[in-house]
Amino acid sequence: MNATLTTTPSPLPRPRSRSRTAPGGPAGTRPRGSAGTRPRTPAQAGPPRTLPPHTVFAERLLAVLSGERPVHWMLGHTVGDAYEQLVRLAPETPLRSLGPRPVLRRCSVQLHRPQAAIEAFATIATGPRVRAMAFRLERGEDQRWRCAAVELDGLGVAARHP
Repeated sequence: MNATLTTTPSPLPRPRSRSRTAPGGPAGTRPRGSAGTRPRTPAQAGPPRTLPPHTVFAERLLAVLSGERPVHWMLGHTVGDAYEQLVRLAPETPLRSLGPRPVLRRCSVQLHRPQAAIEAFATIATGPRVRAMAFRLERGEDQRWRCAAVELDGLGVAARHP
């Protein structure tokens, strides 16, 4: 018996397969970045962008003071009384938010002496509230920046916690 199967096209659209694919989409498609932008290709990519030291330290201090990281994460990144100030303040997690993770909104330099010190300030959004943080970075003999002082909301940490 010689049987041939024939199919007739269905008038209804074919349902899409819900197979699991990579996050970038089905094989053969290029992933898109946020808001539909194309990712940078190696020909367009420049050197990796490095953040200035005051921004890096603002993020580190935010992580510790929000309870995201333990205070000992700042060992080796502080000098003088700054670590003791953080030890006294960190258990209270003053930058913890009941809503989404606190966000560094702005970080700027007040005083910049590239060979010796940076005094910076930052604004941090903690839910509906905006907090102020100021800190001082000092460059050591090994040319690494270390935090030497921290203030929250205009009050010295040491003054708030005798």
